[in-house]
Amino acid sequence: MSGRGRVVLAVVPDLMDRSRLSAAPGVEVVAVTAGGVAAELVSRAETGVDLVVADVSRPGVLDAVSDLSVPVVGFAPHVDDGLFTRAAQAGIEALARSVFFRRWPDVGPAVVRT
Repeated sequence: MSGRGRVVLAVVPDLMDRSRLSAAPGVEVVAVTAGGVAAELVSRAETGVDLVVADVSRPGVLDAVSDLSVPVVGFAPHVDDGLFTRAAQAGIEALARSVFFRRWPDVGPAVVRT
């Protein structure tokens, strides 16, 4: 086994949230902006990206991560039912922020490359 864990693109502007993502062992987190998601996916085509994590409550993020060929898991405030509905319609698994971080890094597909 090469020791490579999951590679996660994080469309997460908040530095505290990004640090919580990065603290998980076995996960390489690459922070990108909503506008840079597609470019980063293309530049990592050889090494692969296993998951995109997104704060879908931020303006433009839901649109930026919709229709990606990589699994996307989003999080948002638990009180925004409309946002959870829009995320589901876009094919994105969205969790309440507290639930997401309680389950992290075991969210999304359990892909570990060997």
